[in-house]
Amino acid sequence: MSLTGTAFLLAGVAGVLPGPAAAALAVAGGFALACVRLAWLAGAATPPDRPAPTGHRAPTGRPAPADGARGLAVPHGATALGPRTGRRARRAALSRRVAAILDGAVLVAGLTVAVLPLSDAAHRLPIALAGLCLAGALHVTALLRLPGRSRLSGPELVRRTVDVLALGVSLVFGGWMLLPGGPVPAVAAMVAAGGAVVLAVLAVAAVAERRRRPGAARCHAGSALTLGGLTLLVVLLAYGAPDRALPLVAAPLVAGALLTAAGARRTSGGERPGRDVAPAAWPRLTAPAGIAALAAGIHLMTAGEFSTAAMALGLAVVPPIMAGELLAAADQRRRVQRLAAREAWLRRRLGPDARAAEPVPLTRAELVRAMAERSGGALLVVDLHGTGGAVPEGPMLTEAARRLRAGAETQDLVARLGDTEYAVLTDRGPVLAYALGLRLLAALAEPYPRPGGLARLRVSVGLAETSGGDPEDVLRQADLARRRAVQLGRDRVEWYDAYLEEQLVRRLDLERELPGAVARGELDLVYQPVVALADRMPVGTEALLRWRSPALGTVLPAELLPVAADLDLTGEIGRWVLDRACRQLAAWSEGGRELWMAVNVTPRELAAPDFVARTATALAAYDVVPERLVVEVAEPVVGAEPSTVVARLAGLRSIGVRIALDDFRAEHASLAQLRRLPIDLLKVGPHLVGPGGDGQRPLIDVVANLADRLGVELVVEELESEAQVAGARRAGCRYGQGFALAVPATAERVEAWFEEYPSTAR
Repeated sequence: MSLTGTAFLLAGVAGVLPGPAAAALAVAGGFALACVRLAWLAGAATPPDRPAPTGHRAPTGRPAPADGARGLAVPHGATALGPRTGRRARRAALSRRVAAILDGAVLVAGLTVAVLPLSDAAHRLPIALAGLCLAGALHVTALLRLPGRSRLSGPELVRRTVDVLALGVSLVFGGWMLLPGGPVPAVAAMVAAGGAVVLAVLAVAAVAERRRRPGAARCHAGSALTLGGLTLLVVLLAYGAPDRALPLVAAPLVAGALLTAAGARRTSGGERPGRDVAPAAWPRLTAPAGIAALAAGIHLMTAGEFSTAAMALGLAVVPPIMAGELLAAADQRRRVQRLAAREAWLRRRLGPDARAAEPVPLTRAELVRAMAERSGGALLVVDLHGTGGAVPEGPMLTEAARRLRAGAETQDLVARLGDTEYAVLTDRGPVLAYALGLRLLAALAEPYPRPGGLARLRVSVGLAETSGGDPEDVLRQADLARRRAVQLGRDRVEWYDAYLEEQLVRRLDLERELPGAVARGELDLVYQPVVALADRMPVGTEALLRWRSPALGTVLPAELLPVAADLDLTGEIGRWVLDRACRQLAAWSEGGRELWMAVNVTPRELAAPDFVARTATALAAYDVVPERLVVEVAEPVVGAEPSTVVARLAGLRSIGVRIALDDFRAEHASLAQLRRLPIDLLKVGPHLVGPGGDGQRPLIDVVANLADRLGVELVVEELESEAQVAGARRAGCRYGQGFALAVPATAERVEAWFEEYPSTAR
């Protein structure tokens, strides 16, 4: 409802306006808009596909072509319409007639409320009852003529009837429980009971059609809301409710009118039944039981006891619910039997080795239908990757499919989604489904025999709960989880959750925007000073990369660099960072400050054969003294590829560039390899600065002692408090870096900060 309509409704409930007038004013805008939309649809003169212009006629003297739709000869001089064009024209004409009927139904409902303020109290109930009957007849007539309606099969008709009975009885029981105590007016009883049945029919139809014919589903839902609002109006008038209660009917009436108009617009193009679309899952148990339980709880709180008739009516809800569940179970059994028969037929056709050759009889469409019929469980999407990015070969895929089928339980359904992608639908809960994913992962990761030796596959598994959700949404969620498993290195099982989807969307945005960022001038460097702890004089800076994306905002290296590595952009970005850092260092050196500039280097950059040569070229281009450039490498990088890293670092040292080892962990292995690394600076975190355990001296003292003996200077980074600064100074550390000393800033701000200190060479 609009703000104006809401204001009128509240004014009527509060007694500021007379109730009938408030109701009429509250629904006026919404009904007027819906009527205009429906009238426009009803008056549309051109079908979606126009026939040929009138001038295109059969040649004179020749037999007129036959009408493909009816098998009749086209009269001489008439427009020749093809079969498809004729069908579409008839569908469009039918849609216009339906829109006209719905327009009349909405108009009747609006007028029913609009005339209430103009009539006396004695005539309001007959007017409302007449409006309900006429609007109901028009709605039913229009809904039965909606395009695309197909005849229900026998089992479908039985299921639909049982669903309607379960929901209808629960609505009747709910209405009975919510009616005021005492004698019930005959009109209220009949209208409430009939309205409950009609609402049940419309609600079940709306849910059943919501994926196959979404426009028709909206029309059904809109009709249910409109007729529900009129039914409530009749019941209120029959009980002689106060006028301030009448505006309560405005919300369902307006929502119903607008939803009806939206559905008619959706069907105006001639909505046709979809193909291979799974039926919508109807909560046969939860919806009727929930309505009945809620109504019973409210009645128990207000009345305190149940009458015999009320208890009998409440128990009447149980049989149709149980019948619906039994029918669902029977449908599931028949479906499994059909799949088993199909698999047996395939085995007979393909021979005794058919199961070994291709153990997966389910398609994506069959999987979607099976998911729609199950109310719980989980879906696993399994993706297979060859080593080194190669596509797995046919025999390996055949063996993988056999292992997949063998690892699943008998009741689990296995489908093939693509060349190397499979799905497993299980009715297990989250924990057992995750355990199934781990078992399948272990089985699929085992070596595969092939000519000349063994081969392995990399496996990524994404898992999502079905929970009665839309099958396509569940498939998308499981696939997103699979993609997350790929991003995290494969050979793992990942669960879907909303945060994971946000991460993946963010990752896709980064992958889309990062290419070309260097050329567009979106990269930037900020600089964090390094100071001498003794006098807090600046001795150097560390260049920190920032991506100023117009679409994504500022992106930090922790998020940027993994994406760059996957897109093979680390070389391009690394060259830009080195060039910009050397240029800035040269500018500061011209001002008389002899500072060092630290640049972080990724493993892929360091492994490049021309890295040392490129570094020397950048230094020469800006006439930078090599000793003023510090290349920082993280200790985990050194541990991953020690021989390559040591060779590159030695090459840098040979041209005079200094080396800093970042993220030093001070473990036994770290201390052991420290002797053979050609480094000049050792960067440690603040966690080493603190009291030692059991009366021992702090670990920073041990590291400082070792660094002193090796001729390596210590830099304590991430210092965020004066206590940490004092601890690092007491331990004998020469340099410090962190927010407690200086924050990262642009070159201009760092240069202004430098002006507070005299020029000093370090």
